[in-house]
Amino acid sequence: MKIALITDAWHPQINGVVTTLTQTMEVLHKLGHTVELCAPDRFYTWSCPGYPAVGLAFLCGPRLRPTLQAFKPDAIHLASEGCVGFAARRYCHERSYHYTTSFHTRFPEYFKMRIGLPMWISYGYMRWFHSESARVMVTTESMQKELSKKGFDRMVIWSRGVDTDLYRPRDKHFLPGERPIFAYVGRVVIEKNVEDFLKLNLPGTKYVVGDGPIRAELEQRYPDARFVGFQTGEALAQYMAAADVMVFPSHTDTFGLVILEALASGVPVAAFPAPGPIDIIGKAPVGVLGTDLQQAALEALKLTPTDCRRHALNYSWEHSARQFVSHLTPMVRSNGETHFSS
Repeated sequence: MKIALITDAWHPQINGVVTTLTQTMEVLHKLGHTVELCAPDRFYTWSCPGYPAVGLAFLCGPRLRPTLQAFKPDAIHLASEGCVGFAARRYCHERSYHYTTSFHTRFPEYFKMRIGLPMWISYGYMRWFHSESARVMVTTESMQKELSKKGFDRMVIWSRGVDTDLYRPRDKHFLPGERPIFAYVGRVVIEKNVEDFLKLNLPGTKYVVGDGPIRAELEQRYPDARFVGFQTGEALAQYMAAADVMVFPSHTDTFGLVILEALASGVPVAAFPAPGPIDIIGKAPVGVLGTDLQQAALEALKLTPTDCRRHALNYSWEHSARQFVSHLTPMVRSNGETHFSS
């Protein structure tokens, strides 16, 4: 199958969406599919205000249209609601092409936190963006129920995977510091609620593995915590496996890939009972969910690395990619004629 994958999130960004799309594309190629990626690096971009590492694309339509016409995809998937996604939606709408979308990120909550934009405005845009999608892929049943209450429909589950060869139990001596070691792994941004982790009165040492626009502020406010910046690949896997507990303080993530990465590394998780942690951990003895994050982190120390690893082995990127393909819709005209030409 020839799949056009449209996204506003791509390298050099480091986040769960980019990881998901990168791993999905890798498996799709192995399965024999051809993927045409339309990401911001193909367009003019400018730095996102307050987050210069993220490039926002503009004037996408004039470049996107000939790309899709030349590729002649069998299916189109819009993975984000930004400028590139908007241009692709318009392209499909004008030609009555069918397409699918996915809901990766709670932008309404993030915009509310960052600039005070009322959520009814941004959720109105999000509902409109997904309104003509043949299927809206969401990460978990919890997110499906939550978005259903907000007026979204035609939703299907597209779960996630973890590289259990890279993320595996390793030598704990990689990280210096008094034990136990509690780690936060992810972007250091307001919506990740990192400060709730740093405020906890915990024994041992706290590590923050990641970077972002509020890192300098938090580093100054919490000098006892160790900030090591963004890590990737083998280095990230070593940091992850060397922790005793991974603390996930976010209330707004739609999944939380780092939860799976921690579990695959034999590291239990402490988190708030929010979508993502609820679905991944559930009642399995691999993490502790609770409104008292400090108590959850201390209780998580009692959990067994073997159980964590075994739980993570239930998730694979191949299964995730096959699930993604099963949800795709043929790009056909509204009269049912299959489209193979511009």
